[in-house]
Amino acid sequence: MGGGCAFFDYDSDGDQDLLFVNSQPLPEAQQNAGPSSTMGLYRNDGRGHFDDVTAGSGLDVALSGMGAAVGDYDNDGRVDVFLSAVGGNKLFHNEGNGRFVETTDAGVTGDSNEWSTGCGWFDYDKDGDLDLFVCNYVKWTREHDLKQGFRLPSGQPAYGRPQNFDGAFPYLYRNEGNGKFTDVSQQAGIEVRDPSTGAAISKSLGVTFDDFDGDGWLDVVVANDTVQNQLFRNRGNGTFEEVGAMAGIAFDATGSVRGAMGIDSAYFRNNDALGVAIGNFSNEMMALYVADSGNMQFADQAMETGLGPNTLRELTFGTCFVDYDLDGSLDLFAANGHLEPEINTVQPSQQYAQPPQLFWNGETATGGGLLPVATQLSSRDFTQPTVGRGASFADIDGDGDLDLLIAANGRAPRLLRNDQALGHHWLRLKLVGSSSNRDAIGAQVEVQLRDRKLRRRVMPTRSYLSQAELPLTFGLGTDDLVHSITIHWPDGSRQILRDVHVDRSYKIEQGSKSVATRSLQLPESVAVANSQYS
Repeated sequence: MGGGCAFFDYDSDGDQDLLFVNSQPLPEAQQNAGPSSTMGLYRNDGRGHFDDVTAGSGLDVALSGMGAAVGDYDNDGRVDVFLSAVGGNKLFHNEGNGRFVETTDAGVTGDSNEWSTGCGWFDYDKDGDLDLFVCNYVKWTREHDLKQGFRLPSGQPAYGRPQNFDGAFPYLYRNEGNGKFTDVSQQAGIEVRDPSTGAAISKSLGVTFDDFDGDGWLDVVVANDTVQNQLFRNRGNGTFEEVGAMAGIAFDATGSVRGAMGIDSAYFRNNDALGVAIGNFSNEMMALYVADSGNMQFADQAMETGLGPNTLRELTFGTCFVDYDLDGSLDLFAANGHLEPEINTVQPSQQYAQPPQLFWNGETATGGGLLPVATQLSSRDFTQPTVGRGASFADIDGDGDLDLLIAANGRAPRLLRNDQALGHHWLRLKLVGSSSNRDAIGAQVEVQLRDRKLRRRVMPTRSYLSQAELPLTFGLGTDDLVHSITIHWPDGSRQILRDVHVDRSYKIEQGSKSVATRSLQLPESVAVANSQYS
């Protein structure tokens, strides 16, 4: 099916390194399959040039990999790596010397019979350390698959319909703070059963976390393939309530399910409207569920924004909100590609390799929409078709704008450098928690400009089986003055910064009275911003 990718700073040198999740044939299918591939770890030199450092890193392991979740689960200042896979998951502790060591006794391996997919770190109980959510796809075995006899008209084997396989429960692992995790999936309420059969409903691929009801606790939204999407509302007492149908996010506008894969959420209109974008199967529009902040009453606005008609043909995996032109409004990126190499022989309108898509956010209080970026405004490299799967973004070269990454199935990935030359200002924030988790995952940041407020959440888990960089990038457009920055830390504390300069990267430690900054003109860190903490 194809795996994910992640941007993360594994060596703590301040730039974004790269991890690719590769796969290999299952043991029963490995005869004559050739050499096994391992994960791919690439070190960034700070200028956007990468060296392959996989060998000897500890991540040079071969498994049927799917997704990656990167987070500092023990708050030691070094980001660790969780890999989801078919046949057993793996957690690697970052030793701080360029090496990772597998922690076999952490308790997050899962069932060796499961097909684990999307995964992510978040502090669901607000105890200051990161817990782990892991999606599982379907109950799959090679024997059951072969019995279905899925084939294309040419006689070639084909991917089976998910409807022919039973669903699988996701995992929720609570971090005990001592390097060990406890599986709390059942008591936390995320094992949702079909009331008529008692079987698991979930057939999950994508996951992200946000505070959908505005109560200060992170909720979980899951993209499911050919069954209803799920929204797990965090009750704040260690348990969740599944409210996807009631919230309007489970089905499309006609009450039908779709083949959902990649997912992301954001305040993309720079107001109280929270949007959830979901990439769906070919001949199904992308979804754009929108609700006013806190009310959890979503409506799919893909049609009225123009996103729906422009994504009907494509099969979308990776999906993420990203401000590619630094104008302050979050645009939408989609990585596309079909499952079947011979799909064109069955559906002439479909191709295996498909161009990615970028939608410019023209939303205003009086109208607008998500408009396809014209071919002449992108580049040949961007529009070249590929078999897109995972997608992510980061500022790889330190110039302030966000670069894009597409992981591809069976071919080379594509790293697209952004050279925006509009003169737009920007601001980058790297948050470091103290009483909150050190990665500050879940923190919400508000940047007040002259006549608008930008709101973003520290949430690297997004897209399809992938992870974006931890630092937040705020495009400021022509605004050259930031009136204030308000940080709502995961533990509920608040920090306000004033006198903040633009076109710089700031490292903000929770509760600190001063902030370190770096700019293209001032490469050394200096204390510049006033900070108020409560």
